Amino acid sequence: MTLGAGARRGRFIVFEGPEGAGKSTQIRLLKERLEAAGGSPLLTREPGGTRAGEAIRNVLLDPDHEIAPLAEFLLYSAARSQHVHEVIAPALAQGRDVLCDRFTGASVAYQGYGRGLDLQLIRDLNHKVTGGLVPDRTLLLDLDVRRGLERAAARAAKDRLEAAGMEFHQRTRAGFLEQARTDPSWVLISADSDEKSVAAAVWRAVEDLLDEHPRPQRQPEGQA
Repeated sequence: MTLGAGARRGRFIVFEGPEGAGKSTQIRLLKERLEAAGGSPLLTREPGGTRAGEAIRNVLLDPDHEIAPLAEFLLYSAARSQHVHEVIAPALAQGRDVLCDRFTGASVAYQGYGRGLDLQLIRDLNHKVTGGLVPDRTLLLDLDVRRGLERAAARAAKDRLEAAGMEFHQRTRAGFLEQARTDPSWVLISADSDEKSVAAAVWRAVEDLLDEHPRPQRQPEGQA
C-alpha cells in the first residue's frame, strides 16, 4: 500500500517482554494517553488481531495441545502474515499509529532462544511474512523470570507457553535482552516497579516518535 504525496505514515510501536511483565497494561495506558491528546492509535496483539489470528492464538496457547517447535513457529508466522496484511499495514498506510502487543522479536526470543530453532530461519521467515515491515520502536519490558511467572499465575490459569518451565523462560528472557543489546530501535525498560513509574518510562521511550503534535514522518531513502 503506497502513501499519497504529503501523507504521514503511522508510527509502529511494539511492546515485548517475558511473561507477567505488564505489557497489556502499559500498551493500554499509552493508547489512552494518545487518545486524550486527540490521536486515534490502533491497539492490536500477536498472535491475534484478526479473526484467523485469534483462532490460531487459541490453538497455540491451549495447554492441552502438544505442538512441535517448528509447527509452533509456522503457526505464529501464519497469524503474523494475516495480521500485517489485514490490519497493521493498512492502518499505517492510512496514517494511524499502531501499538502492537508482541511482534517478530517474540518469535526470535520464544522459538529461537527458547525452543532452539535456527535464528536465521526465524529472521528469514519473519521478513517474508511481514513484507519487510519492522517496528519504529520496540519497548522491552524486562522482569525477573520467577517474578513474572508469579504475576502471570496470580491473574489466570497457565497457558501453554507459561507452563513451559523455568529454563525455557530464562532462555527466552536472554533472547529478548540480546535483541535489545544489539538493535538500537529497542528500548529496555525495567518492569519491576509500580504501574505509574513504568508508564512514565514508556512515554520517555517513545515521545520523540509519538509526541502530542502529529508531524510528518521522514520517508526512507529512495522513496518518494
